[in-house]
Amino acid sequence: VQLQASGGGLVQAGDSLRLSCAPSGRTFSRYNMGWFRQAPGKEREFVAAINWSGGRTDYADSAKGRFTISRDNEENTTYLQMNNLKPEDTAVYYCAASESPYINRARGNYAYWGQGTQVTVSS
Repeated sequence: VQLQASGGGLVQAGDSLRLSCAPSGRTFSRYNMGWFRQAPGKEREFVAAINWSGGRTDYADSAKGRFTISRDNEENTTYLQMNNLKPEDTAVYYCAASESPYINRARGNYAYWGQGTQVTVSS
């Protein structure tokens, strides 16, 4: 089972990107999904999460007001729309799936991880 994250790239400050995450080998429509990121020399940190139905979301303070997490269960895809990107958003972004009944921010609650997609924001 793998999660495929895509949509990263090199952009300028103020630009937007939409990341996508799709699983292979399994449907994740009943899993809570999360996005995390890891900058060079830093620990992987929580960005956003969404519950299985899409009715509940949670954001890190750094993402609130700029990022939007969503999902399309018919397409079995989770998205992270990132607007007004800043240089400090530069990181490898990972999507992850959790079997926990509640959305959460802890990495340990996510059993399945994607390979990551690089986002680089130049000033």
